[in-house]
Amino acid sequence: MTKVLAVLLLLVAGALVFTVMQQRRQPQHEMMPNESFDPRPIAQRPDDKLGADEKTTIDVFKKFSRGVVHITSLEKHRDRFNMNVTDIPQGTGSGFVWDTDGHIVTNFHVVQMGNSASVTLNDGSSYPAKIVGTAPDKDIAVLRIDAPPAKLVALPIAKSAELLVGQKVLAIGNPFGLDQTLTTGVISGLGREIKSVSGRAIFDVIQTDASINPGNSGGPLLDSSGRLIGINTAIYSPSGANAGIGFAVPVDTVNMIVPQLIKHGKLTRPGLGINILSDQIAQQQGIKGVVILGVTPGGAADVAGITGTKQTQQGWMLGDVIVKLDNVDIAKSSDLFKALDARKVGDQVEVVLENQRQRRTVKVTLQALP
Repeated sequence: MTKVLAVLLLLVAGALVFTVMQQRRQPQHEMMPNESFDPRPIAQRPDDKLGADEKTTIDVFKKFSRGVVHITSLEKHRDRFNMNVTDIPQGTGSGFVWDTDGHIVTNFHVVQMGNSASVTLNDGSSYPAKIVGTAPDKDIAVLRIDAPPAKLVALPIAKSAELLVGQKVLAIGNPFGLDQTLTTGVISGLGREIKSVSGRAIFDVIQTDASINPGNSGGPLLDSSGRLIGINTAIYSPSGANAGIGFAVPVDTVNMIVPQLIKHGKLTRPGLGINILSDQIAQQQGIKGVVILGVTPGGAADVAGITGTKQTQQGWMLGDVIVKLDNVDIAKSSDLFKALDARKVGDQVEVVLENQRQRRTVKVTLQALP
């Protein structure tokens, strides 16, 4: 009898559990009479118009994004077994059309790991690209593609002297492999200095809060009318992602270097024909200026009578120290490099030298550095 009761109790408990589970599975919502699932009505924009600033941004992007390209850096590898040559991707970035001859401008660090590249235009068509010339010191490279001129939209050029902190800027590129991305912001600083991949300083760099992320490198920074004002080149972030500060090589530097790369394949830099002492050692000795270690025989400095450091029986005799160049104070090597960057080969400059507390001024005709 007891066993029968136990079985009956188990059956009742199972029925109760089954009933509760079935109730939980049933939909909680019951449709009310006259309840509708029709889409909500569309809210109309006031006056059905975009703001003036929005329209300008949209127009600039539509017009000038056609001049922005996606770049894949390639390196040729030969298979050891069948000797076939294949292109291995080494990195990606952005670039822009310089002219209708097919010249494309980008950052040097975008293509430095490869020996060729592939360029994809705005319409999705791709072309093999030849590296025409590079300027690692300024992080600039020029490629060339054989594309119909009708497909090539060259960006208009602005002037660095016109730029103002606070003015609106637009960055177009391919961050994270996302084609044709637009970010906007303002110029948040001018006259900045950053290091190029070669370790040499790039001067008068533009600082912006427009988002510049991996893949934006080499793309254009435009003003509100669509003119090129710089090449997006770097972000300031420990993690490598955008943190509100980006940098762009200024347009005056671009406009000076790109024609040289197209014509000569390299940057012809003006110089004095000298070797200099490191800033660190000069500062340790309490010297303000650029100490000349040696001069190139027959070079510009040698012809002008500039002397380097010499070894005598009494020890080392300090050479000339450059303290001014064309009325620009020279306290360290970066001051000298910046002053020379504004000149070209063949220019004559006045150099103020100091030696044993005596000053003199010489005229030097700048030479092309090897």
